[in-house]
Amino acid sequence: MRSANTCPGTVFLVGAGPGDPDLLTLRAARLLAEADVVVYDRLVSPEILALIPPATERVYAGKQASRHTLPQPEINRRLIELAGRYRKVLRLKGGDPFIFGRGGEELAALVAAGIPFAVVPGITAGVGCAASTGIPLTHRDFASVVSFVTGHRQHEALDLDWPALARHGQTLVFYMGARELPEICRRLIAHGLPETTPLAVIQQGTTPRQQVVESTLAAAERHNPLPDATETGLIIVGEVVGLRRR
Repeated sequence: MRSANTCPGTVFLVGAGPGDPDLLTLRAARLLAEADVVVYDRLVSPEILALIPPATERVYAGKQASRHTLPQPEINRRLIELAGRYRKVLRLKGGDPFIFGRGGEELAALVAAGIPFAVVPGITAGVGCAASTGIPLTHRDFASVVSFVTGHRQHEALDLDWPALARHGQTLVFYMGARELPEICRRLIAHGLPETTPLAVIQQGTTPRQQVVESTLAAAERHNPLPDATETGLIIVGEVVGLRRR
């Protein structure tokens, strides 16, 4: 806690990585130990939350499809309010703050309010989960391009550049797309990707609870292979998935 009538505290936008606490950056781990308050997301793993000192205040700001504990404008307002009370405010996000983490929105709100900030990058889920399952996102024989894509519906439609995503010679990494997997597969097939294109869905990647399901576009279009499609899952589509078993 800082004293009254002084400059506002600093808000640190920190990437927690894909789940394994060993994948935290050294700076992120140090800030976890030093923060006065931690505002954290649903995707931050229990193993990383366990590193927060017991005396540190915690604020849960998790989001799940259509069920937001705190709407984004309220999170922005809360960060500004906390910076008025505390010296070090840690905004802890799964993965990297600037890859589908709304870090840009929160940063803009802090800048507009004149709040000092710092950004600490994290290993994004697409990179961490692919590595933990033995899938190379690039390979000279199969993929020279990697695309990170949101698989979350906006306004009841997956409004994406499907012709570009269906081009040969690339790897597609869909975030937050577990529930939309059959629709994603249908769109990719309709725009030219072969039905036999392999895919993998990774849930709770890099943690002891990691689950990997492999399939093809055609099979996953007919039936979502996930035992629980309500859970967040990372989808990797491309010939590189076939290298995992080698």
